[in-house]
Amino acid sequence: VLVGDLQTIRDAERLGAVGAPVAQINTGEGCHLDAAQVKHGLDALNLDEISLLFIENVGNMVCPAAYDLGEHARAILLSVPEGDDKVAKYPTLFQPADIILLTKVDLLDVLDYDKNRVVEDLKQINTHAPLVDVSVKTGAGMEVWLDWLMQK
Repeated sequence: VLVGDLQTIRDAERLGAVGAPVAQINTGEGCHLDAAQVKHGLDALNLDEISLLFIENVGNMVCPAAYDLGEHARAILLSVPEGDDKVAKYPTLFQPADIILLTKVDLLDVLDYDKNRVVEDLKQINTHAPLVDVSVKTGAGMEVWLDWLMQK
């Protein structure tokens, strides 16, 4: 896993604690990763031991969307607590997506979230990417996500 953040190594530490090979890329003030930073991160990993690489770009919904990092597939995480307006507000992020994971769906019953709004907004900008409901807490949707990933 390549983890992009402005500062800190906290995400990398969490992933490393569960055994994932991980390299942290701190961008300082940069709001997205670029090819040189990805190359530097790859140099920190033993690529002979990796069959699948995840790149987590810097965590906002605006800046990283337009940058091609050489990925074979682009998965976008859409979090229920962040609200149902994100697809319409940030279409550039969702247009190139190959799959969209609606995360934290275990909270749908307790938050005012209109999933139909998300589905309708996606129909306007991306008709090929499946929307998969997932919850790490309950395990919902994880098999669908992993099956999709293994087919890539």
